[in-house]
Amino acid sequence: MSSLPTKAKAVVIGAGIVGNSVAYHLARLGWSDLVQIDKGPLPNPGGSTGHASNFIFPTDHSKEMTEITLESMRQYKEMGVFTECGGIEVARTPERMQELARRMSSAKSWGIKDVEIISPERCRELVPYLDESVILGGFYTPSVGVVDSVRGGTIMRERAVEMGALQSFGNTEVLGIDVVDGRVQRVRTDRGDIEAEHVIIACGCWSPRIASMAGASIPLTPAVHQMKDLGPVPHFAHSKGDIEFPIIRDMDTNMYERQHGSGIEVGSYAHRPILYTPDDIPSNAAATLSPTEFPFTQEDFDLQDEHALELMPEIIGDEKIGQKYAINGILSLTPDGMPIVGETPEVKGLWSCAAVWVKEGPGTGKSLAELMIHGESEIDMHASDIARFHEHQKTTYHIKARTAEGFNKTYGIVHPNEQWESNRQVRLSPYYHQQKDLGAVFYETAGWERPFWYESNAPLLAKYGDAVMPRTAEWESRWWSPIINAEHLEMRETAGLVDLTAFAIFDITGPSALDVVQKLAVRQMDVAVGKVVYTPVLSHNGGFKSDLTIMRLAHDRFRVVTGGAHGMGDKKWFSDHLPLDGTAQIEDLTSNFTTLGIWGPKAREILQSITSADLSNEAFRFGNCKVIEIGPLRVLASRISYVGELGWELYLPMEQGAKLWEQIWNAGQPHGLIPVGIGVYGTSGRLEKSYRAFGAELETGYNVIEAGMQTPKVKAQDFVGKVAHLAQREAAPSAILCSLTVDDHTSSSGQKRYMLGREPIMTLDGSPIIDSKGRRSYVTSAGSAPSLGKHILMSYLTPEHAVIGNKLIVEYLGDQYPVTVAGVGSAPLFDPANERILS
Repeated sequence: MSSLPTKAKAVVIGAGIVGNSVAYHLARLGWSDLVQIDKGPLPNPGGSTGHASNFIFPTDHSKEMTEITLESMRQYKEMGVFTECGGIEVARTPERMQELARRMSSAKSWGIKDVEIISPERCRELVPYLDESVILGGFYTPSVGVVDSVRGGTIMRERAVEMGALQSFGNTEVLGIDVVDGRVQRVRTDRGDIEAEHVIIACGCWSPRIASMAGASIPLTPAVHQMKDLGPVPHFAHSKGDIEFPIIRDMDTNMYERQHGSGIEVGSYAHRPILYTPDDIPSNAAATLSPTEFPFTQEDFDLQDEHALELMPEIIGDEKIGQKYAINGILSLTPDGMPIVGETPEVKGLWSCAAVWVKEGPGTGKSLAELMIHGESEIDMHASDIARFHEHQKTTYHIKARTAEGFNKTYGIVHPNEQWESNRQVRLSPYYHQQKDLGAVFYETAGWERPFWYESNAPLLAKYGDAVMPRTAEWESRWWSPIINAEHLEMRETAGLVDLTAFAIFDITGPSALDVVQKLAVRQMDVAVGKVVYTPVLSHNGGFKSDLTIMRLAHDRFRVVTGGAHGMGDKKWFSDHLPLDGTAQIEDLTSNFTTLGIWGPKAREILQSITSADLSNEAFRFGNCKVIEIGPLRVLASRISYVGELGWELYLPMEQGAKLWEQIWNAGQPHGLIPVGIGVYGTSGRLEKSYRAFGAELETGYNVIEAGMQTPKVKAQDFVGKVAHLAQREAAPSAILCSLTVDDHTSSSGQKRYMLGREPIMTLDGSPIIDSKGRRSYVTSAGSAPSLGKHILMSYLTPEHAVIGNKLIVEYLGDQYPVTVAGVGSAPLFDPANERILS
């Protein structure tokens, strides 16, 4: 065995499919002097790569996850380790059949071809050992297949070695990771130390333990996924390959069944959550099979045996067929179900590529390599960004609670607005108890409890009648209330008070503060003290890294305000661009300040009654901020709006928030002030004004021109993404963000239905709309526009179709609905001249 190098450009810890993929793609992109280590033997070191079922269904409701999976399939096929067999997700209930129609829509939105809803009889034709009387139908995807992930990983590793870029070592255990001045310096192993500029943690369920050696956090937990292999099966006696029949996902029982050579494999996500810690996983020497193959607990599988017998009685009911193999296999789960990818916020040069399953391995490894070398990946990975976690989300309690809740939803019917039940009430605004008394229905964002609507506003339903656009179908009425639209209409008449405490807030200070924000903001930041600037923040390719607001509070202090969900990612992006000489610093003030918004035609009148500051339009213009006194409080008031109405965001210390609510609430009652939830702020108010949202309309795959957010001129100062942005301004856009309205909501059943987002937009003949970059048109955001009496959909369309009045269709739950292009670009449908905001 060759000796371990003492220095390396990068050390990859892990030699499963993920570690091998990272190593290969780093080499492919030009890095050399790479070292890979794993404490297990090669080529199968004992992680989940070696025992996973290794099948791939490409469709996911997440665009990001689907794109990662499709890229992984492409690579597996290129390596010759992918066997296409097809797959059917079967339904036992009407609710599941509706979900399968929803999966059809997602498949069309993301470009997965040849999918179809098939009858029970067709399911039986494709899988002759299935009892079709148990099911109502299936979602058939011919491109489903299985992979030899161990062989695929070996090919990747060998390719990197052949390039002269990689040295790979098995049976090498990591003992520690040294960090100096916040940057990774070396990896200590039982065979010696390696000085390294970069260290990549790609060791699956062991990743949290390795990260903790460097003082970093990778919030995942090892969890059991049960599977057993039965055989030999007479039905497969003449099979010539590993699999010749489509894989079955029995979605309503959280199970799958697939041929495995002469046997059949039955797997389950229906058993109780069985969670471990990395320290519970034995060494290779101590493990009976492998470290991630735990003894099978039959009592957890008894019900699953019954369900498998119902669906496949010819095989499961054959007493001559024995059990060949059964394990409690270990895999990695995260609190939100997404991978953990990127540079750790705690340590520079320490990277995570963890909680990545076999179906995502090659694509995720490629994306991380691109992030490390180019600063961004071809696939927008914001939902997988390791920086997304707030501190409380890194706790063992939170990780265990959320993964336990989420495990049985692996094949579940999960509503796009579904809320978590576990680990709630972690972060409470100063107004929480007042809101609770008003019947607030709380949704959670980044741990904060935020009112989505208030039951105290239910009497407004009678006032506005059908103008609240009531819904009768259960699916889109779930996690929604017509009270949201009533609050919207009342705010447009009087004023609404909105809790915005979930904002992430951080200050950039110091002599170089202007240089930092100027480098990251597209808009001009060398503005007068007291100016408020809403700006895109770009990636190097000119796509959206974020969009946020920056207030200049002093010549050397800028306050950044951004959404709570992605706030920690934004904080890391700004932190990454601080000067090394210490002339600018970042201070996280999220838990220091609370924010209240007040908007509506009577907002000025209400606030003016409790402050001596001049709030007239002449004295306090839109896009400005200043400190004002409200009773005993000093409040930073920022005149800005996300709902299309006159008003202010009001910032003050957290402990003074309750007093501010009291002051405004009491002053507002004679004027008809009501509490307004995030349902208005984030959806109906936003959509009427055609305002974009990060993660919906704004992502790295689209640019400022396509989003309709370009300014007449580009500032002279350099900023991240400027070169790409200038080139994009000179070129014709491949797509244009548009607002569409639904012309007729009547479904095939006669019931009116309302889209929720992510549905495909198509031409009148049902053809997909695909732009010159290969991107398909789909609904980025959807919601009510009560002031217009319409349901609005936002979507990127090709220039050919981005024409006001153009007729198209949207597919929703198996039906097609007529829509009209009502707005092109950023022009709002409601108050297009912005008279209300600027009054």
